[in-house]
Amino acid sequence: MIRDKSKNTSKKAPAKSGKAAAPAKAEKRVITVTRPSFRRERALIKRGIWPVAGCDEAGRGPLAGPVVAAAVVLDPNRVPKGLDDSKRLTAERREELFEEICATAAFSVAVASPARIDRDNILRASLWALARAVHALPEMPKHVFVDGRDKLATPCDCDAVIGGDGIVASIAAASIIAKVTRDRLMCALALDCPGYGFEQHKGYGVPEHLEALDRLGPSSHHRSFFAPVVAARLKHFALPAEPDLFTVDAESDTAAASEAA
Repeated sequence: MIRDKSKNTSKKAPAKSGKAAAPAKAEKRVITVTRPSFRRERALIKRGIWPVAGCDEAGRGPLAGPVVAAAVVLDPNRVPKGLDDSKRLTAERREELFEEICATAAFSVAVASPARIDRDNILRASLWALARAVHALPEMPKHVFVDGRDKLATPCDCDAVIGGDGIVASIAAASIIAKVTRDRLMCALALDCPGYGFEQHKGYGVPEHLEALDRLGPSSHHRSFFAPVVAARLKHFALPAEPDLFTVDAESDTAAASEAA
């Protein structure tokens, strides 16, 4: 075997110096946040499918107030700029986009009350409100995009998109309509039930709300079967103790014996 002596394959140890080697610079990572796009809606339009609606709800998590659902059909020629998941927008920006959506798009809103939430559970009540919002549109859409993993009971095709309010423009628009509408409703409920701070926390279980709930007890706008509301109701409106069956039987036997005597 002939070796090429021109190449030095031996590894040299790094030269020692009195100074420590400078630490390697940390790599800068840039996190890009994608905005919702009108791409999915436009793809359906090219296939002749129109109207296309997006729908979303606001208010699944709070302890009080309704769930508000919205359905929106955007104008393909006037899609508002800056649409995004309502939770990533400031209150001021949500209000601005709310007005722009109302001026340029077809939309509808449906509300599931605390009573319906108590009766059906929060998931079923939310899906009911979403389907009702779709049916309330001026024209029944040919296709619906809904945020989440559950499809809706609608006569048209429906795609459930997880994280859809940050992906699909129509769903983002619906999330803004639902959020702003619900926030306004909670401010109105604050006038009806002062002391709970609905105008501030919108019914969510923040410490201020939990303190007011513990102090005042639940209102008619609270959801009866959510755990903090149950605890507050038991504290303020204690249920009568259930009768002891053994005591009842003993009292009945005593009464029967007295009558026999």
